[in-house]
Amino acid sequence: MNWLSGFRGHCPAGKPATDLMFGAATVSAMVLGMAGIGVVAAEADTVIGTIQVGDFPSGVAVSPDGFRAYVANTGGDSVSVIDTLTDTVVDTVAVGDFPRGVAVTPDGSRAYVSNNADDTVSVIETVGNTSIAAIPVGDGPFGVAVTPDGSRVYVGNNDGTVSVIETVGNTVVNTVGVGIFPNGVAVSPDGSSVYVANTGGDSVSVIETAGNTVVDTIPVGDGPFGVAVTPDGSWVYAADSLGNSVSVIETVGNTVVDTVGVGIFPLWAAVSSDGTRVFVGNNNGGTVSVIETVGHTVVDTVAIGDGPLGVAVSPHGTRVYVADAADDTVSVIETPGRK
Repeated sequence: MNWLSGFRGHCPAGKPATDLMFGAATVSAMVLGMAGIGVVAAEADTVIGTIQVGDFPSGVAVSPDGFRAYVANTGGDSVSVIDTLTDTVVDTVAVGDFPRGVAVTPDGSRAYVSNNADDTVSVIETVGNTSIAAIPVGDGPFGVAVTPDGSRVYVGNNDGTVSVIETVGNTVVNTVGVGIFPNGVAVSPDGSSVYVANTGGDSVSVIETAGNTVVDTIPVGDGPFGVAVTPDGSWVYAADSLGNSVSVIETVGNTVVDTVGVGIFPLWAAVSSDGTRVFVGNNNGGTVSVIETVGHTVVDTVAIGDGPLGVAVSPHGTRVYVADAADDTVSVIETPGRK
């Protein structure tokens, strides 16, 4: 399969064609949540709201304080800014062509958005919600991740590279060759390693940030797309889109130690702030699988909107935001046992 032809290009006016994005599968975005101050948690993972956003939402990120969620609208060339206290869109920021991924700096001052069709990364200043720069990167940027100290941004480009952006000056300071058709990117909590899901190569590349070199390549399941790391850095979860599974990687040794069956066409994954759960958006079926990290078993399946893609968890772990790409919405899931 030609992954590049499956992900690049422009959608026609109106609803984006799902076959343009992921073959026959639909795509949706994920819901991110806030701290849930003053809200009593439900006894099960429950959808408590649906937020209308822009056209074909893809990537989702929540600010470090939990009060804002940023949603990249692929079909609308924009980013919706959600107030998580009220679960309403309070601003819309124009960005580049075909935005896909989004990540927020640790201090919450900036959001970085990958523009897949014009090969740039937009920089949004969150005070005022203004796009202040467009950084040229590789061909077909998708996944975006920021280091814990906020000094670097790693961008997975569909041309088989990762661009390394220095946030002081917003310039590319390095380009790292990885596997075939990289998409999801995640940084370890200590900032020493970057994990890149190579969708076309059925592998995860491990980049050592000290020298920006690939130090390991881990074989995983079929078509890995999204990737997430636990807060203690001990586990990495790769959503194997064509295998309907999640590969569990033990970072000591960089070895797959388990495979968890989930829904159909899983694309993105996010780990809760306490590291106890992994939320996986199943694009073809409109569900989120909830994996308990102790035992690596699915403990819940939550029905959401159509074509989920991006997934994000609030810093306090009380809410999960999922981008429902085919519905132009974000689903908000309340997680159990937390306030």
